Order: sequence, then C-alpha cells, then structure tokens
Amino acid sequence: MAGMRDDLVQLSRTLDPAVLGERLRAARLRAGITQAQVAGDTMSVGYVSRIESGQRRPDPDLLERMAERLGVEVEELLVGVSPDRIAGLRVQLDHAELALRTGAAPDALESVVGLLADPALASLDQLRRDASYVHAGALEVTGDLQAAILVLEDLAEGPAADLAWIDGVTALSRCYRESGELGRAIEVGNQAARRIGELGLEGLDASIRLSLTVAAAYSEQGDVEFAARLCRRAVDRAEAMASPVATAMAYWNSSIIETLRGNAAGALPMTRQALAVLERSEDARNVARLRSQLGIHLMRVDPPEAAEALTVLLRAADELALTDAGPADLADNRLAQARARFLLGDVDTAREQATETAASTRGTAPLVAAESSVLLGQIAIHAGAPGPALAHFHEAVLLLSGVGADRAAAQVWFELGGLLEGAGDPGGALDAYRRAAAATGLVRSPGRRTADL
Repeated sequence: MAGMRDDLVQLSRTLDPAVLGERLRAARLRAGITQAQVAGDTMSVGYVSRIESGQRRPDPDLLERMAERLGVEVEELLVGVSPDRIAGLRVQLDHAELALRTGAAPDALESVVGLLADPALASLDQLRRDASYVHAGALEVTGDLQAAILVLEDLAEGPAADLAWIDGVTALSRCYRESGELGRAIEVGNQAARRIGELGLEGLDASIRLSLTVAAAYSEQGDVEFAARLCRRAVDRAEAMASPVATAMAYWNSSIIETLRGNAAGALPMTRQALAVLERSEDARNVARLRSQLGIHLMRVDPPEAAEALTVLLRAADELALTDAGPADLADNRLAQARARFLLGDVDTAREQATETAASTRGTAPLVAAESSVLLGQIAIHAGAPGPALAHFHEAVLLLSGVGADRAAAQVWFELGGLLEGAGDPGGALDAYRRAAAATGLVRSPGRRTADL
C-alpha cells in the first residue's frame, strides 16, 4: 500500500462493493481500456470482472494498483468525486460563508442552495454537513427562522458532538427563542448541555455561548433569577479558562440581567467593559450587537442619556449592516433608535420607526413586535390618544402571553392599568392590575439582544 490515507483505507473496507465496482467499471470505460489491461500480471481477468460486478472487494493495496492503471485517484473511486472537484466545491462553500459573514446573506443563500443541490455532495458527508450549517445561518439572517430551524433540527440529531455541533444547537436554541418558542429553546439547550457535560466539553468557548443562550431564553420566559445564576456560572467558567471573549460574552448577558433587575446603573459599566474586550476581537457581528445593547442601557439609567444612546445606536446600525446580523438584531436596533428619538422629543420619527418594526416582526419575532407595540402605546399616551394606546397595549399583551413571556406581559398589564385609571375606567384598571398580579412579578420591557452567536 503506497501511502493511502487512513480515512480512505477505512472507506475501502466499508464502502458497498457494488458501488465501488460500478465506479471502477465507469473509470475503465472512460479510459478506454480492457479488463485484461486492468488485471495486468497482478490478478485474473475473472477477478476484475467480479470486482466490477460487486461480488468481490479489492484490498487497499490492490485498489491502488487498479486506480493507477485506470489513471484516476483512488479517492475518486472511493468517494465518487475527484480531489479537484472536491476542492472546487470547498471553494464555493468558502465563498458562501464569506458572503454570509460580510452581510450579503441573500447571495450566500443562493450560493449554498446551489451547492447543496450538486449531486456530488451525496457522497461527501463532511462537506454536506458544513454546507448545511451555512445554509441554516443564511436562512436565519434572511429571516426565515422556521426553515432555519428545520435544517438545524436535522443537524442536531447527528452523531457528531464537535464545535460545529455545539454552535449549531446554540443557533437552534436562539432561533426557537426568536420565533417565540421559549420552552423549546430551553429544552434543546439543556439537552445539549447534558451531552456536552458527558463528553467533558464544558471548557470550550462554544459551550459557554450555549449556556448564555439558554439563560437568555429563561430571562425572556420570566425566570430572571435563574437566568442570573446561569450567567454567574458562565462568568466563573470563562474567568477560570482565562478566555477574554468568553468572559466578555458572560458579562454582556449579566449586564442584561442586571437591567431586568432594575439596576441599569450597575449594568452600564459591565456593558462597556464587555464591549472594550470584544472590540479587540474579530467578531464584528457581536461588537455591533453589543454596541446596540450599550445604547439601550444608556436609556435605562436615571436620567436617561438619550442623545449619547442615539449616537451609539446609529453607529451600531452601520456596523450591523456589514455583518451577518439577523432581522431580529436589526429590528432591536431600529426599535432602540425609536425609543431614543421619543425621549429626545422626535415623536414622529419614533412612531414611524416603531410602526415599521412592529409590522416587520409580528410574524417572525413576536417579542420584538410586543416591545414595539408597548412603545407605540407610550407614544399614543404622550399624544393624548388613549384609544390607540389601549389597542397597542392589548396587542403587546397578546403577543407576550402567546409566547409565555409572563413577566413582560405583567409589566404591560400594569402600564395598561395606569392608562385605564387615568382615562376614568376604574373597572378596567382593576382588571388590568389583577392580571399583572397574576403573572410572575414585574420587570421593565428589556432590550433583548444577548451574547449568543
């Protein structure tokens, strides 16, 4: 055996002999040579015939000699695709991945869909798996969360539990959360965490990102204290690993939890610290997302620093446009801009941006749509229009209740109670307050982008 790679040796022993025989026969016919010429002085013509008909499996050494006489690479006989062809397919995938990372998601989607349709990928398991992850990412970024979930669910069922798999289940949990399936987001994340623990992979940055993604789903569902404990554990693990990026991610999520607890002043320095670390990395997407979060925190402090927040948010919007940020990231930034403009007195622009965000996310990202409706209700109150305000608040409650975000719904019910009381409807106000009390506590409507990848 003249240096056949170990993976090819293994494949030569497991590949269906009928498949291998057909490829040998096709290669011989393309070469225009006879079975006798293939046999030479190493085997009989009858043995070559039995190999081609799938009745015999040549050993690796003999297969190499046959490949040499046929003028093909042994890899082409075993895989069904020439090395040059495989290299070309890999280049196509690299181009799709680059397009996704640089904000050209539609181009990436078109390219990877064409790649996955290539019959050659049927025998290239690893390349097909890599392309499927890019496919899922492009679907998520272009806003087709349900299609992305279908691809990621299939990938999550795969036997491999490597770095790509961990990133894939993290994306799956994130897509579930963005689409309002909070229970599924938590379930799939916890299942993956158990498998990671069994394999001893907790020390990877990717594993910390997964735990932070699950924490985000818990916080959206209203279990803020448990989410805080998950973030605290993630911080401890990241610091023990001496991983600056993982530590920044953990502090990012912890800052969001502090905001949910009403400690915006404490969250702000944590956000700035995390951003300073991430800015030294090559993670342009999360730098932009965290900058958006900084803008949101600037509006949560007392008094709100709306002018600085708007400047930060506009810069983040420019950065997001150049990355693979998804529609939810862009919508969060746009909604935060609307909040800043409302605080600065630019009510018309705030209303326009909030209305656009609510319309674009109602069917795909209900949590963002609910926050948009709340802001529209607040704008209507400011404009002295209690009727439209009531409608906006009710829309927010329906969206939040529909995805199990009970604490956020409770806050909206509480605000609605105050509106009804001020409008002279004590009965309606009492009902709203009771509904708020029935939920699991009160929190502010959060700026939600978390440090999951």
